[in-house]
Amino acid sequence: MRKHSLDRWILAAVLVVLLSSSSSFATKEDVKKKNNKAVTYDGTSLIIDGKRELLYSGSIHYPRSTPEMWPSIIKRAKQGGLNTIQTYTFWNVHEPQQGKFNFSGRADLVKFIKLIQKNGMYVTLRLGPFIQAEWTHGGLPYWLREVPGIFFRTDNKPFKEHTERYVRMILDKMKEEKLFASQGGPIILGQIENEYSAVQRAYKQDGVNYIKWASKLVDSMNLGIPWVMCKQNDAPDPMINACNGRHCGDTFPGPNKENKPSLWTENWTTQFRVFGDPPTQRSVEDIAYAVTRFFSKNGTHVNYYMYHGGTNFGRTSAHYVTTRYYDDAPLDEFGLEKEPKYGHLKHLHNALNLCKKPLLWGQPKTEKPGKDTEIRYYQQPGTKSCAAFLANNNTEAAETIKFKGREYVIAPRSISILPDCKTVVYNTAQIVSQHTKRNFMKSKKANKKFDFKVFTETLPSKLKGDSYVPVELYGFTKDKSDYGWYTTSFKIHKNHLPTKKGVKTFLRIASLGHALHAWLNGEYLGNGHGSHDEKSFVFKKQVTLKTGENHLVMLGVVTGFPDSGSYMEHRYTGPRSVSILGLSSGTLDLTETSKWGNKLGMEGERLDIHTEKGSKNVQWEKFTGKAPGLTWYQTYFDAPESQSAAAVRMNGMGKGLIWVNGEGVGRYWQSFLSPLGQPTQIEYHIPRSFLKPKKNLLVIFEEEPNVKPELIDFVIVNRDTVCSYVGENYTPSVRHWTRKQDQIQAITDNVSLTATLKCSGTKKIAAVEFASFGNPIGVCGNFTLGTCNAPVSKQVVEKHCLGKAECVIPVNKSTFQQDKNDSCKSVVKTLAVQVKCGRAKKN
Repeated sequence: MRKHSLDRWILAAVLVVLLSSSSSFATKEDVKKKNNKAVTYDGTSLIIDGKRELLYSGSIHYPRSTPEMWPSIIKRAKQGGLNTIQTYTFWNVHEPQQGKFNFSGRADLVKFIKLIQKNGMYVTLRLGPFIQAEWTHGGLPYWLREVPGIFFRTDNKPFKEHTERYVRMILDKMKEEKLFASQGGPIILGQIENEYSAVQRAYKQDGVNYIKWASKLVDSMNLGIPWVMCKQNDAPDPMINACNGRHCGDTFPGPNKENKPSLWTENWTTQFRVFGDPPTQRSVEDIAYAVTRFFSKNGTHVNYYMYHGGTNFGRTSAHYVTTRYYDDAPLDEFGLEKEPKYGHLKHLHNALNLCKKPLLWGQPKTEKPGKDTEIRYYQQPGTKSCAAFLANNNTEAAETIKFKGREYVIAPRSISILPDCKTVVYNTAQIVSQHTKRNFMKSKKANKKFDFKVFTETLPSKLKGDSYVPVELYGFTKDKSDYGWYTTSFKIHKNHLPTKKGVKTFLRIASLGHALHAWLNGEYLGNGHGSHDEKSFVFKKQVTLKTGENHLVMLGVVTGFPDSGSYMEHRYTGPRSVSILGLSSGTLDLTETSKWGNKLGMEGERLDIHTEKGSKNVQWEKFTGKAPGLTWYQTYFDAPESQSAAAVRMNGMGKGLIWVNGEGVGRYWQSFLSPLGQPTQIEYHIPRSFLKPKKNLLVIFEEEPNVKPELIDFVIVNRDTVCSYVGENYTPSVRHWTRKQDQIQAITDNVSLTATLKCSGTKKIAAVEFASFGNPIGVCGNFTLGTCNAPVSKQVVEKHCLGKAECVIPVNKSTFQQDKNDSCKSVVKTLAVQVKCGRAKKN
């Protein structure tokens, strides 16, 4: 809680000069403009260049999109009301091999940060070294596992030595480029470690020591910015402990010192998805409610994780995580605005900015007028500056709140924002921004008849090896391939075979994950897999054994390295127990009685046949309509028309990897169905920068047999289906209002409720597909009429909108001729509109 008193104000005036030298924190009153741009903080907020700030931040990870996409994504983030971009740094991207560094292409961190600076935005840099982020190995390079005597993320000398070298390398690079705010750059905040409290108890005192060491490491570099530790309530000074979660306004215990501000480093905009998941989402009403509540309770910084999720290209995703990442964020995988999430949060930022002065300088007060209602407001002493937040926690019914002599009706489970303690400019549950539906349009240009050629891997028979147990798969693959071969042979005597009627022999393989395929005497037996939550599984298959020597081949499959938990360097996967059941002599355990041979990866990987040059290293054959598993498919296609985002739909396929012109698109897994009976992901993003106008090389490695590559198609992605869904009792858009000194004033002469529809780019509204003023049902892309509808609805909308890039429709009874001819007067009306945007056809 903030504590202001006359004595403290007087004392601050005396001490301001002395305190201005602090590089890590400042008292709440030390906010006069300074000559340098060092960032400090107090119990209210971060202080940037001597000014308190409200910060609206979004996570955008540079390796999850392309440099060609960055300008558009950053620009849209700023237009969405953000003033800060947060990103991790990815150790295994920048140092994939020890001592060999990569800062080019999607790894060009400096370029990414300078683009953010060019857009006039701040940066929060999260160094790790561990980042989790549903990224393979939590961002830690594989080679770190093989450092002698190493234990990750604890008071371990080898780990600390390598971590310090990496951290100093990144920070020195930022300093050389003058990217810290103290140098005039955009980086205002840093983070060391990540959600360490989740594992700290496993390391006991060594965990405490490690956190203290990490804190001292970054603080000792004197970079002129504060540092945070998220989900670390015991963060040592001067680290700021910050919150991660969905409802930090209720779950965060607050800063561990009065002189630290309340920061929210991860507000999860959705749930990341893993293969086998059904669709998931988080409503924008819930996000807006949570953010508003946090700011009403002394919060001054929120970061949306993610604001743009992007794509886990190649083999970069953590175990079982889909190639598409956080697609339900305000900017979807393709960088398109996902409405209404994008627009409703933009309006929220506008509303909070109207409250900026009282939030940053006012004294907080709280009232509890009812069981489910709450009033939080801020007043600045000696001024008329005031902002209020009226909350209704009743999830089923609206509530009336009396405040300062007026009555306000607050929608169920929502908060209304009053920047002057009088005027409602925003309600978290009432969306007046537009909605959109994403469309995947089959490309006419790219989907000419595909001429697939195939190359099938040769099944190994007896591989060299002297191990008496199947080798551990992480350590075997070393993150160089998803695949590891296992072979063994065993003899069966005739009298070992079952003679009793009905008794069958079975192969049983118990695996720690993630997937496997098995062959016995050259016959494919099938495959098995675990899941993100249950990685271990048992593969069991009836087999026919022959007298004499039998040959077993297994292919262990990794779907990414783990990204969380303690002792990650000792996490294991792959087959651990192999046995034959049903023999008259009893169970035959092959795990420790047979020698195992091993081989890493596929021959096609070794020869780089996913590239144009490497593809010449093998003899391709024409695809005849059927192929075994472990087959490479190759064809060419022209780039889809237009410059809209593009994707490939992997219909008819099983599980494997995709490349376009040698660039890794990602892992696909169509055969792992969700509880709804559908693949978790069907469309796979192909960035335009991967494509040439003609003759693009598509290469697919498919693990499973008898797939149908002819069903694959290429699509163009748009959000040309634009909708509005506005109730007649909603609060008019916050865009009508501005703040002048302590007064909230209307920008327009007539503050009224409207529905706004806007096409992207140069497109215009080509058709009104649905319109109803009444009680329509459904969502954008699937509206239907209810029991009440104004007959002129579509006519009115067409008059306002057809042929325009943007249109505004008044939402009231008179617009739809319902002021005198209302046949359902007891119904609170809603206007639902759906239009189609497009470009005018050339004559």
